[in-house]
Amino acid sequence: MTLTRRALLAGSGAAGLGAALPLHAQGLTVEGVLRDPDAPVLGNPQGDVTLVEWFDYQCVFCKAMFPDLLALVAEDGGIRLVLKDWPIFGAASLRASKIALGAHGLGMYQPVMAALMQTVGRLTDARVDRAVSGVVPADKALARYAQNRTTWDALLERNSQQAAGLGFAGTPGIAVETTIYDGALDKAALRDAVAMARRG
Repeated sequence: MTLTRRALLAGSGAAGLGAALPLHAQGLTVEGVLRDPDAPVLGNPQGDVTLVEWFDYQCVFCKAMFPDLLALVAEDGGIRLVLKDWPIFGAASLRASKIALGAHGLGMYQPVMAALMQTVGRLTDARVDRAVSGVVPADKALARYAQNRTTWDALLERNSQQAAGLGFAGTPGIAVETTIYDGALDKAALRDAVAMARRG
């Protein structure tokens, strides 16, 4: 009997990536999901637990989880946080992702991400630009994105393919090592997921 990710999620709320992968047809591998060399990494780059989040800057659940996620990463010290921009809510989300990834090339990904995660309500291009203006001019970040367009466009495509291959219904999608969670987790649940990953 072949267990699908959907069946595992229905039974337990989480599924191992190993169980989800024979998704090779979608190009998914555990290494590709956890260690994409182009994806921004926060926290401890040498951490013993990799936590991955697929997110959109207009996702209210992503925004609500963001402070807990950063607090856990700071207090734990051993989490390697991989961030996968997955702009699914339209043009303003895509602009926000492009600005953030361009800012990554300028060494300013985290403050730009933080500024965008603090926005409230529906984004427009003007609101995105205004939100990041205290960190970096939007046009400067977009120009940096354009300089590395091939890399960043390919990363956004991989992020989207991974999210689809893992069956995420929307944002956020989370992987803690080889266990996936479809939806937001509070700080206690994030801490438990990290502890479970460490127990192996």
